[in-house]
Order: sequence, then structure tokens, then C-alpha cells
Amino acid sequence: IEASETPRPVTLRTNTLKTRRRELAQALIARNVNLDPISKWSKEGLQIYESAVPIGATPEYLAGHYMIQSASSFLPVMALAPGPNQRVLDMAACPGGKTTHLAALMGNTGTIVANDFSKERIKALQANVSRLGVRNTIVINADGREFPKLMGGFDRVLLDAPCTGTGVISKDPSVKAEKSYQDVQRCQQLQRQLLLAAIDSCNAHSQEGGFIVYSTCSVCVEENEAVVDYVLSSRSVKVVETGLPFGVEGFTRHRSKRFHASLKHARRYYPHAHNLDGFFVCKLRKFSNSLPAEAAKKAAAGRGKRAEDAEDEDEDDEDEGE
Repeated sequence: IEASETPRPVTLRTNTLKTRRRELAQALIARNVNLDPISKWSKEGLQIYESAVPIGATPEYLAGHYMIQSASSFLPVMALAPGPNQRVLDMAACPGGKTTHLAALMGNTGTIVANDFSKERIKALQANVSRLGVRNTIVINADGREFPKLMGGFDRVLLDAPCTGTGVISKDPSVKAEKSYQDVQRCQQLQRQLLLAAIDSCNAHSQEGGFIVYSTCSVCVEENEAVVDYVLSSRSVKVVETGLPFGVEGFTRHRSKRFHASLKHARRYYPHAHNLDGFFVCKLRKFSNSLPAEAAKKAAAGRGKRAEDAEDEDEDDEDEGE
């Protein structure tokens, strides 16, 4: 709890579309910025200790050479590991740190669809995409839960889901006092719907992947392992290794709850253990575009019930007409 309340170090992600980390570090050091590279696990990260200038107003920042971004938010993009010329969906993209990171890893090739539900937050996303020189991204304002109806067939999908923020108490202390278990349950319901939509937007037959990464800045099991465990029985996906070089294994059991054994491949990050914001990252591989047999039966039963209801309504209308 004490570690959660302690502010995390300020970190930057070098925008490799415009510069290299060494060149950026030299430029900032010349402006009396005390920094170190995050060299153990990131090729783009810089940690700032102190700065004689506002780090969000340097010429380098304005020129789009870096993004001020928590180090933990590098991890979902690293896990998704997009390549050149792929079709990638960032389902909850604002304010754009992960979108622009995806673009850098893809070398500004292929196509990124960056979606967010909030019209107001879209402005920040568009500004960051422009400032960082991203040219392969289409910005969309839509409800992620409805996204498969708009478009699909993506090679890879990133869902950094809305959550209670229990992993970022140092940034928002109100979480401790204002969030309730009902908030956790509401978030869980939304997260389930969004993750199902993310999976449905992904193409299992893609030669470039068929991968989905689910992440949150929450440490609550209900928003993480429980959400992934739920979709494993209703979609043709499996949990795979994240490829991340560190982190604590995901829970396969918690109190009285038991989760799929493969959730050990998910990764958890804690302020006290990693000096990062609390974070959860899980990578899924979609192996079929068809629903599992049990889920397909339920869906068919649901369609049958709706058809019966429609027939009953038609009969009622006829009776009223007579």
C-alpha cells in the first residue's frame, strides 16, 4: 500500500520514427535533464530524475521526439509485438501513447485503427498522432463493444481496457476512497464485453498473427484473470506467453476461485516489486473464427428464442387486427 502511494518515476518513450534513444538522451542532458536509460527491458525508455526545464515543453517534445508515458504502458505493446504491414486495432486508444508506440514498431507501415469511445479524449489522440509523425493510423470514435459490426479481420488487437485504476493510486489517490466493489463489478462487465469484441475483431487465419493483448492498470483479480477466464469458454482463444522479460505470473487460483491453468502465462506488475504502476498483461491467440461448440449452442438457442418471441409478437399483432 505504501509503494502504491509513492509517485512513480517520470519516464519517456523515445519516438523511434524521428530519433534514437542515445541522440534524445544527449539532447536532454544538454538541457540539464538528469536521466538514465531503462536499459534492462526497454529499447526506447528513459527515466527522468530531475529537470531544469519543463519536460513537456522542450523543443524535442514539441518536435515529437518523445512521449511522456508510464513505463508500465510500454508492456502491452511489447507483448503484442506488431510487425511491418500488419492491420492492427487499438480498441481503447486515448491518449495515444500505445498507438504511437505501435506505429513506431511497425515503422509507419501497415494500418492502425485507433478507436476510442470518448469524443473529448479523441482530440488528445489526434494531437499525439500528429506530433509524433504517425502516418499509418486512422482515428475512429466508436463504442468498442460494437466494433466487430464496423470492421474486422485484424492481424492483431490491443485492448487496454477501462478499469478502476487500482494500480495507479499514486496518480489518483481518490481511487482508495471513491471506488467500491460495485465499481469493480461494473468494470468487469464492460471489460468482458470489450474483450469479446476485441477477439471477434481479430482474424484467426491471419498469417501475421491472430493475437490479442488484454491489459489493465488494475491489480484486482476480478478485472484481470476473471475476465480472461470468462472469454476462454466462449471464444476459440488460448492464453500464450507474453514474451515479456519479467513480471509475476498471473493467478490460477485466488481465494475460493479457480482459473484456467494457462493464466500463469499472464504477467502482473506491482509498485513494490517493480517500481512500476500496478499493471496486468495477458496475450491470447485466436485459433478459430468459429465459436466453441458449447458457446455456439448457447448462441443458437438465443437466436431460436428470439425467433420464437418474434413469432409470438406477430401472432399477437394478428389477433389485435382481428
